[in-house]
Amino acid sequence: MPNTEPLRHIGADLRSSEFSDVNLGQSTFNDVNLSGASFENVNLRSASFPGVNLSQSTFNDVKLSGSTFENVDLSEVRISNANLSNLSIDDAILAGMSIDGVLVTDLFRAFRSQKSL
Repeated sequence: MPNTEPLRHIGADLRSSEFSDVNLGQSTFNDVNLSGASFENVNLRSASFPGVNLSQSTFNDVKLSGSTFENVDLSEVRISNANLSNLSIDDAILAGMSIDGVLVTDLFRAFRSQKSL
């Protein structure tokens, strides 16, 4: 995976972009349209995604540890084989989002039902 400097994108239109075998750790994507984007074998550790549209994007074999997603559209996002430790998601649209094939809304429903026991 090539080493790159952290990226700083503000207001960019990167719809349907493909990111593969790249180090984007500590990058910032502020108000960026990444809908339909594909992330394959990408390091996104400690990346920041404020106000980003990631709807219908895919993340496969990615490192998202320590990343933050705030005020984002994650609808229909597919995440598989990912490191999500210390990931933070606040104020997000999660409809249809799945992690390793499990709908996130189902995970929340199961968590809430266990918590109420």
